[in-house]
Amino acid sequence: MSKSDKSPNIDAELVRQLAQLLEETGLNEIEYGKDDWHIRVSGGKTVATATVAAPLISASSAAIAATGEQDDDDVSSHPGLISSPMVGVVYTSSDPDTPAFVKVGDTVQAGDTLLLIEAMKVFNPIRAAKAGKVSRILINSGMPVEFGEPLLIVE
Repeated sequence: MSKSDKSPNIDAELVRQLAQLLEETGLNEIEYGKDDWHIRVSGGKTVATATVAAPLISASSAAIAATGEQDDDDVSSHPGLISSPMVGVVYTSSDPDTPAFVKVGDTVQAGDTLLLIEAMKVFNPIRAAKAGKVSRILINSGMPVEFGEPLLIVE
């Protein structure tokens, strides 16, 4: 395999389309990927990276690895699922010396902060969409999360 075969060709039109979508939506970052490559456009200036992807570990897989417990049901279709609205690093408290915003069994009201996701040095609060009881937490503090990744369940 030649050196040029190892790196994917960058689709300039795709980068332009993602940058335009970024501006139109007011998002801070957009990531798109297929098979073994990803491209990320972020900030006020376009930054594109193309990488060969390693297999991603989902939050639930990492939680299973950390706890040794197997998840018997698929949480992706649960009506109380709160999933990540962005790519970033999840934090369960505002700082390491503060208790977690919520723990399993806590009752929350609509608008309560459940956790934070840090993206591009901005801490974005993830709030409860409805009142309910936190039945499961599928992530650990400091864990990287992808867009749409399950975070917790409020029933």
